[in-house]
Amino acid sequence: MKKTFTPVALALSAALAAGAASAEVESNDPIKITTHDWSGQIISATLMGEVLKKAGYNVEYVQADYLAQFAGLKTGDLDLAMEIWATTGQEALDEAVASGGVENFGETGMKAKEEWWYPAYMEETCPGLPDWKALRDCAEAFSTAETTPKGRYLGGPVTWGGFDEERVEALDMDFEVVHAGTDAALFAELQSAYERKAPIVLWLYSPHWAPEKYEGKYVEFPPYEPACYTDPAWGENPDAAYDCGKPTGPIWKAGWAGLEGKWPGAARIIRAFHVENPEMGEMIYKVDVDGAEIPAVVGEWMGANESVWQGWLK
Repeated sequence: MKKTFTPVALALSAALAAGAASAEVESNDPIKITTHDWSGQIISATLMGEVLKKAGYNVEYVQADYLAQFAGLKTGDLDLAMEIWATTGQEALDEAVASGGVENFGETGMKAKEEWWYPAYMEETCPGLPDWKALRDCAEAFSTAETTPKGRYLGGPVTWGGFDEERVEALDMDFEVVHAGTDAALFAELQSAYERKAPIVLWLYSPHWAPEKYEGKYVEFPPYEPACYTDPAWGENPDAAYDCGKPTGPIWKAGWAGLEGKWPGAARIIRAFHVENPEMGEMIYKVDVDGAEIPAVVGEWMGANESVWQGWLK
């Protein structure tokens, strides 16, 4: 149920513009903020954009691939990305910053966790969970008609990265990685399986509403260390990298390195942006479960938290 922009967005923008703070902006060129294929990121991008509009800046939302966006950020064809997850995007962010074309604008306030997750009822058919080694013994319990006798791991869209294929191979797991086409498809399949108590293990992330709504656990892989991704000699398998769980860490804001020089006031606002997991999870729930439109949810949050975002403008 990922939401896209509708005429409601125009109404929200008009309402916000009506009360926009008077500001001497450094450039009237639009600040191009990327949007991706999951609701939480679009909420973050929209919230940042609407606050920047309050300060008098022009904003343009540009749909972009999560990892491929760095090419545009380096050149200035794109200006701002609001959610770079340390779990899946840290390497790409570090490389882009090292290139000199991208700047890290700091933490969003949200903390990222992305890992394999299973419903609690699967512990009856796969004793030993949440230890990842249990999956070696009961892979077939997670199989589908398409993967049998191998278990199926339902991963996120391919564009999210995550090294799941490499992890399965490195840890000698009898699983086939099948990627959901979209964020919405991923969670629709979880809901269907959960209601039927059907076997499933899938990519689940936080901040999100699903870990709160459904009873289950994250699989416990060998703890992540940076060397796990770079040094095959490290860890469970001395001949392969990625033989560990996924990293956890901040969700970053990143932008074109020229953004601060062109829009210094906007850069200060971007650095001040701060939203934490519980309030983001609540907004995502309203969109993905209640069916609310993203611009309406952002407008509601801004109305209830005016002192917060006004503080970002100072």
